[in-house]
Amino acid sequence: MYTIYVQKKRPGRGRGGEIAPEAISLPERPETAGQLIESLVRQQVRDYNARKDAGQLLGWLTKEEIGEKAQAGKVSFGLHGGEDADESRAVENAIQCFEDGLYHIFAGKTELKDLDSQIPWEEEPVFTLVRLAMLSGW
Repeated sequence: MYTIYVQKKRPGRGRGGEIAPEAISLPERPETAGQLIESLVRQQVRDYNARKDAGQLLGWLTKEEIGEKAQAGKVSFGLHGGEDADESRAVENAIQCFEDGLYHIFAGKTELKDLDSQIPWEEEPVFTLVRLAMLSGW
């Protein structure tokens, strides 16, 4: 197992606050952005499926999300039949989103710009994933 540290940022969430890196154990050390995406997605899908089976999904909603869903009259993740997430489909989707520029990955201060970008391990980087917000009407 190889432990990396990841921080996830979404525009409009947690402004001004410090985001603490989360330790994530991967089966082996990824060498490229593509390997990193695949390893992270597979690990996160396995964790999600395990939490779902244990009935622990609600703890992952933020207070704002719970409030928004409560105002709409239903607090849920919108699961259809409670099926497990599919690792292969999730990896394909994550890779396509990366290639389409929907999120960016930084290893320390170095942006990993494509799937073949090498990870600069000499720096022992903290990985930052930044999801971009799409604006309409531009």
